[in-house]
Amino acid sequence: MNVEHEIHLLVEEIKRLGKEGAGGKYEVTFGTLFNDDKCANIFEALVGTLRAAKKKKIIKYDGELLLQGVHDKVVISLC
Repeated sequence: MNVEHEIHLLVEEIKRLGKEGAGGKYEVTFGTLFNDDKCANIFEALVGTLRAAKKKKIIKYDGELLLQGVHDKVVISLC
C-alpha cells in the first residue's frame, strides 16, 4: 500500500471513530485507534502512518512517537 492511500484510510477511520471537536475538526484518542479491530486489520504500521500524516500536516497530536498504553489518551485531530 502506498502512503497516500494509507493516510486517506486513516482520515476515514478518524472520522468513523472520533467526534467533532470545538473547532469542527474530528478528533480521536490514540488508544481508540490502536485498539479498534478494523484499524488493526487496515494498518500494518499505525504509528508510521500517523507520523507520515503528521509530517504532511493532515493530523496533529502532541509528541513525536506514540506508544500503546503510555499514550492511549493522546488526542489526534484532523487539521
